[in-house]
This record gives sequence, C-alpha cells and structure tokens, in this order.
Amino acid sequence: MRARAADYDRDNRFPDEDVADLRAAGYLSVLVPQDRGGAGLGLAEVAVLQQRLASAAPATALAINMHLVWTGVAKVLRDRGIDDLAFVQTGAAAGELFAFGISEAGNDLVLFGSDTQAVPLPDGGYAFTGTKIFTSLAPAWTQLGLHGLDTTSADAPKLVYAFVPRTDAVTTRDDWDTVGMRATQSRTTVLSNAVAPADRVVRRVAPGPNPDPIVFGIFSVFEILLASVYTGLARRALDVAVETARHRTSKKTGRSYAEDPDIRWRIAEMALAYDGLVPQIAAIAHDVDVAADHGPRWFSLLSGLKHRAVTAAKDIVDQAVLVAGGSSYFQTSELGRLYRDVLAGQFHPSDPESAHATVASAWLGPVPN
Repeated sequence: MRARAADYDRDNRFPDEDVADLRAAGYLSVLVPQDRGGAGLGLAEVAVLQQRLASAAPATALAINMHLVWTGVAKVLRDRGIDDLAFVQTGAAAGELFAFGISEAGNDLVLFGSDTQAVPLPDGGYAFTGTKIFTSLAPAWTQLGLHGLDTTSADAPKLVYAFVPRTDAVTTRDDWDTVGMRATQSRTTVLSNAVAPADRVVRRVAPGPNPDPIVFGIFSVFEILLASVYTGLARRALDVAVETARHRTSKKTGRSYAEDPDIRWRIAEMALAYDGLVPQIAAIAHDVDVAADHGPRWFSLLSGLKHRAVTAAKDIVDQAVLVAGGSSYFQTSELGRLYRDVLAGQFHPSDPESAHATVASAWLGPVPN
C-alpha cells in the first residue's frame, strides 16, 4: 500500500486496489462482533490498526475511516443494549462499504442540524434531498449513512439518521481536486429524493445538542479514528526524518546529520510529541470500549484528543521537512505528500474553534445568553 500511495496521489485516483486488499483481509469487519462474521475487535485495537495503515497510506486510511465509523457506531450502540445498526454489522461482514454523509457546506451545527430535507414516506421510510460534501469513498460505497431534517411530521422538527443505497437518486460529482488526501475521493454527493427504506431509518432525534446514543457513538468513534490516522501519519514522518538524518552527511563537518545537535533536537521534539499521542488514543478508546462514565466531559475529551493529534501531527511533519531539507519540496518526495496530507486534519470536526469552545465550556461553563 505504501508503494501505491504516491500513484494514487499523483493520479488523483481512488485506491481501488487498497480497498480490495482490505476487503479480502476482512478489514471492513474488524469492529463487527464474531457472532456476526467479524473479527470482534474493540475500538482501542482498531485505533492501533488505523495508525499502522496510515503510516503506509494516509489517504486510504482516512477513506476507510468513514466506513469504520459506522461499524464502530454499531458496536458502541450494541454494547449499550441498542441494536439498531445490526444491518451495518452483517453488511460489513458481507463486504458492503458504508460511507459517511453528514458534512454540508456552511453547516457548522454538524450533528446538531442539517440542511438536507428528510421527507417521511407512508411506509415509514424517508426521502432525502440535499447536498453532502466531503463524502469519502465516493466512487465505491454501497450504502450512505446520512442525516436530514424532518420538518413535516407531527413531532417535527426531528433529525433523521438513515442509510440510502446507491441509486439514480444519488449523484456523485467528480469534483475532488485537492491539495492532499487525494485518494479519499471525498466528492460532493447530491441527493434527489433518495429513499431510505423503513428498516434503514435508525434514529429520529431532536435537533441541537442531544444526549442520544447515536450522537455519542458517531462523535466518539469519529474523533478517535481521526486522531489515529493523523498519529499514524506523524509516525511515518518521524521515521522518514530519522532515516534521512542517518543518511545525510554534512559537507561542513563530514559527519552524519544524525550527530548534528540541532537535528537531534528537532527529532527529539518530534518524538516527544508523538509519544504523547499513542497512550492518549489508547486510554480514551478503551474507555469507550468499556462504557466508562465521563459524563458531560466526554465531548471535551474527544474533541481535545482529535485537536491535539492533528496539531501535533502538523508540527511533526513540519519538523521532518526541515530535517530532510530541500528534497522534500519535490512532488516525488514522500515527506512532501505527507506535508500536503496532514493539512486536511484541521478541517475535520471538531475544528480548532469548536474544540476550544467545547473545552472552555467544560471547564468554565457555557457563556450566558
């Protein structure tokens, strides 16, 4: 996968071969319990696997993250006695690929609101009309998990979480031409009365901050696996910097860059930052696995984890580029690709502003109206 990553990035192409290999290895169902055909791993174990995958192919890892989010949500809910997403688990074990259709342009409410219309149907299903952005796995998904706003039912408004299959009512725009993470092919998805059958409508919740388990499930798995991907990317940048320092020789001193005190300081700074990320991910993922009770602190812990991971990863890659020197500025450089890929971290929820607001509210209380 590491050998293919540069080609996917250069060609702006979906990693079909990577996904095929992952499917054949049973990776799509690592979070699915064994009694439903999966590996039965916990979130803490899969976080380690995603770090490893991201160290080889960050964009592939980020793309497959979105599938793993839904299988992770299914596990979180089932572990808490809610089996609404059993079809996600059995589908993943059968090779189905689930995509994540939550993001919308200009919608900073994210899980707490939606501009997509969710119109109830007589049989209990819903028809969704709207536009979703950053839909990773766009060329290959078989089921799209999404949310929309029901404004017409008697108990409206309600946010509706459901899954729609790929049909003619779903249009995928070929508009993914980004600086980095190109292989994710997170294209725009346009829904025109895309129907989720009644048995694929999984939750109806009030808009706004909501204690419903699906909100916690999505937020917890999403943030932990995002932190894992960028931590894996950071590890690869650290490894490349170490290898580069050992093989570069100073014309001034005739000694290896690995002996230069400034280079050693940079690599030590990188390692100090990286070493702090891995146990944080392990601890918080473990607490999700065992249903630990952090009460209202959960959201600040999760958003803080993601924020620290992407911020540290960006700094680690910056330092690695300085260790490697001008060669990293070329398109053929792996560090140059990692430099572009790591930029995407700041755009995923929770963004820096949201993370700081969440943590400030946890410690200082909300700002009075």
